[in-house]
Amino acid sequence: MTVKSNHVTIKGIKDGLVFLFDDQCEYSELLSELRYKLEYSHQNILTGPIMHVDVKMGLREVTEQQKSELLDILGQKGNLLVRSVEANEPENSATQQDTFLTMSGMVRSGQILRHEGNLLFLGDVNPGGLIACTGDIFIMGALRGMAHAGMDGDESAIIAASHLAPTQLRIAEVISRPPDEWENRESVMEFAFLKDGTMQIDKISHIVRVRPDFNVFKGV
Repeated sequence: MTVKSNHVTIKGIKDGLVFLFDDQCEYSELLSELRYKLEYSHQNILTGPIMHVDVKMGLREVTEQQKSELLDILGQKGNLLVRSVEANEPENSATQQDTFLTMSGMVRSGQILRHEGNLLFLGDVNPGGLIACTGDIFIMGALRGMAHAGMDGDESAIIAASHLAPTQLRIAEVISRPPDEWENRESVMEFAFLKDGTMQIDKISHIVRVRPDFNVFKGV
């Protein structure tokens, strides 16, 4: 099987890979070439330890369905963890402040996932793993490792998880209580936030009390 087109360029960087996508070709051609390179021509760099991936779409405007298709293809390779997707956003898109980058996978012990902005992570964070963001962190899975929201000093940032059992939580410069205080918590989605400089935990259904205008799905 051969592919004559060259719509997908994969480059190695210091801390991962960059996928450069042609913004002029048909999107279906782009995905076909991506599948081919993941399965055949680039197997040597797409196996082994986990690798962070930054996707650059150029001036192409990408719908949420197209982005989902792309993430599904990349997610089939267990060692690829998409860190960012850069595309030309429509003028009426949500502002960066309200936008959540959606990523999926697993953060294992010793791995660090950093993101500038808000993050919706679909997967688990194992003990020894860390997610750090300048904005909010939402984890649709178990948080058993560490999470640092508002890492640039934003004390209004929050951390939420389907199962909240972290080794450490940090919002801005405030660090959570000792790990043994997180045991035997309710099996409901909860979120952490700062109130008067102290870490607080509450059920996700009460988030509007802290952030009345909050909507995690705005701009996802």
